[in-house]
Amino acid sequence: MSYFKKNKLISFIVIAMLFGLLLGYGINRSLTMNKFHYSGVEVEKIKNPEVKEKVQQSMKQYEEHVFRESKKEVAANYSILSDIFLHLIKMIIAPLVLAVLVIGVAKVGDFKSVGRIGLKTLVYFTSVTLIALALGLLVVNLFEPGKVMHLDLPSNNVETGIKTSGQTPKNFIDHIIPESIIRSMAANDILPIVVFALFFGVAAASIGSAGLPLIKAFDSLSHVMFKVTNFVMNFAPIGVFGAITAVVIQQGLDVLGGYLYLILCFFGGLLFFIFAVLFVICLFFRINYFRLLRDIKEPILLAFSTASSESAMPKTIEALEKHGISNRIVSFVLPLGYSFNLDGSIMYMTFATVFIAQSYGMDIGMADQIKMMLILLITSKGMAGVPRASLVVIAGMLSLFKIPGEGLLLLLAVDQLLDMGRSATNVIGNAVASAVVARLEGEKF
Repeated sequence: MSYFKKNKLISFIVIAMLFGLLLGYGINRSLTMNKFHYSGVEVEKIKNPEVKEKVQQSMKQYEEHVFRESKKEVAANYSILSDIFLHLIKMIIAPLVLAVLVIGVAKVGDFKSVGRIGLKTLVYFTSVTLIALALGLLVVNLFEPGKVMHLDLPSNNVETGIKTSGQTPKNFIDHIIPESIIRSMAANDILPIVVFALFFGVAAASIGSAGLPLIKAFDSLSHVMFKVTNFVMNFAPIGVFGAITAVVIQQGLDVLGGYLYLILCFFGGLLFFIFAVLFVICLFFRINYFRLLRDIKEPILLAFSTASSESAMPKTIEALEKHGISNRIVSFVLPLGYSFNLDGSIMYMTFATVFIAQSYGMDIGMADQIKMMLILLITSKGMAGVPRASLVVIAGMLSLFKIPGEGLLLLLAVDQLLDMGRSATNVIGNAVASAVVARLEGEKF
């Protein structure tokens, strides 16, 4: 009972997940048992066997289409709850990031100090990104889920609904440098907000006493936004309930059986990254890793249950500051991490690309896999503002390495579940990044 009182949010989220799982499964079974079926009486009258077979196939495809649409329609009634919660979170992110980053940079004081912290942060991000990419390749090559599972391949030239996105230097610069801070805030583009806040914070600090009222105003704004975050978090269990229910209605639990080996391989890789790679990093920098995990357990569970790293960002900032990491480090490293250090998503990119190639019987050599890693090191950056960013990048990789693009459909059935693991890993990875940079700056916590 004392645990429940101390961890009310976590307890309510877990209860909401269980209720969502049970209700979603019940509705899915009900829809499955009452699914639409064509009467085959008229079809049996067709004498030509070829025509009869084609008509039966068409009828079966239509029945499946109606079944999918009915599940989607019912699930939409529950996903509204998660949409409301995620919209409330997105409402908070831009003003919160701007406020905490301006205060953090103003406390640092000058471009030289900002540049020093920025360089350490980017070196760490790049190093860990390479480890995550390599781990994704190691897991998929070691366990070969694409070869082991023998999945039915999608029809040729079928539409996946995911558009490829080529990351050129021009696109990258356009995404980083804001034309208008108002537009960037409206779109919740984190990187342009970070760039604006860096200039604004240094400028406010450099003009001395004249800038103090502005810095105090942003400090007040950050406190208000954290209070708003606490209000919004009261809705989190309802949002989680809606998200889980909608997913189970559409996918059911049967899909877990068909994709169990893939799920185990990927989640095994994520667990190795969390409890081996990040643990060793923390050990090296003398960070109490398990205390850090304990302090960020709320945002981890929130990211996992909503399959959204973004939903956990305000709570992660709050948790890391309570852990003892200074505001100037958290407010600088964490927003950057949401564009440059999404460890779970990055690992998924190499894992998924090679998995699809294996499913088609294609062998990607070591040289091509190293090339893939280096390309993803660049193209995975700055994708935080892109919807379903991981799938967009993977679609680009499939095109580049001449792997059939429709192979992406092999992943869509379980992408939401895999995204839950990716999102939780992203939160842990960015928390560790903040702790490492704080250590490098000589902070004790």
